[in-house]
Amino acid sequence: MYFLTIGHRGVMGVEPENTLRSFVAAQQAGLDVIELDLHLSKDGALVVMHDAEVDRTTDGSGAIADKTLAELRSLDAGRGERIPTFEEVLDAVRTPLQAEIKDVAAARALGEVMRQRDLTSRVEVSSFHDEAIIEIARLVPGVRTALVAQYYGTDVVERAVAAGAATLCLDLRRLTLEVVEHARRADLRVIGWVVNTPEHLRLARAFELNGVTTDYPEIKRTGRFTA
Repeated sequence: MYFLTIGHRGVMGVEPENTLRSFVAAQQAGLDVIELDLHLSKDGALVVMHDAEVDRTTDGSGAIADKTLAELRSLDAGRGERIPTFEEVLDAVRTPLQAEIKDVAAARALGEVMRQRDLTSRVEVSSFHDEAIIEIARLVPGVRTALVAQYYGTDVVERAVAAGAATLCLDLRRLTLEVVEHARRADLRVIGWVVNTPEHLRLARAFELNGVTTDYPEIKRTGRFTA
């Protein structure tokens, strides 16, 4: 079974998260997939940032939804990087992407781009929100989806199945063998996050997960030798 290593917001442990610089570094490090987060600007652009506000990761303040793309472009997202659009990421790297959406509105905007660019084989869509996964699946037939969860029990498996997701992305710190086995019986892939240490990597391997999400490119190299 191939063990996936997913770059969390690029390689956010060493580069400014969710920037082109971080995504290019993740590709150069040979990570299998790049994870990123999507929000809608005031004027409907799909912009790449984790938080709903710009305060933590830029020199600005306020909600993304209250700013136009031009206003967001004026901010420094770290080391002189600008907040990228989803389309810019598609053009900047060739690595497969896992795009996390926060709501149904973002699902609709992403669905339009995915249909225009025929991205079903390149982009997996993830979300903490079941309804967002259901909506993107309705809009983009054949899209691969993943349900993300931080606080969960075995019922997360039923949620994923009901939403049509093929993958569970679960907080490794709360993962149990019971949840993993329940997911396997439902024929779901399981990805653990966030895995940044050899100890967490060994735990992911012990659970026989399909892969991990990490902040650091070294985990890719270490993962080859961790049984």
